[in-house]
Amino acid sequence: MKVAVLIARILVGITFVFAGLVKIFPIVPMKMPAGEAGAMMLMMYTHKWLLFYGVVETAGGLMLLIGRFVPLGLTLIAALGINILLFNITFQPSGLPIALVLAALEIFLVYAYRASFAGIFSAKAQPAA
Repeated sequence: MKVAVLIARILVGITFVFAGLVKIFPIVPMKMPAGEAGAMMLMMYTHKWLLFYGVVETAGGLMLLIGRFVPLGLTLIAALGINILLFNITFQPSGLPIALVLAALEIFLVYAYRASFAGIFSAKAQPAA
């Protein structure tokens, strides 16, 4: 189990660090997709949302790669992962297989680190302080 968690952490970490760095430092020219997906991407690029995504993706991916603050990294990446999944479902179905693999790896990692998320998933209601 430890080896599978390590492999999943490295795969997800490398993916998000690379995707984030490409958004921060446009090393690779980004090709805008056609249609509504391109319009959405152009809007996100113009208003610096892609830069914000890049910073969060890089930070979350580095946390997974380094192995420190992994639950925080998973939380950051989960929010982006849902957005990526919804974007691919609604605008660009051709990217859906990669998004589904990343979502499955994320779910696996959350399960592996479930002790860190025990407060979120507990069935017993906690009184407000």
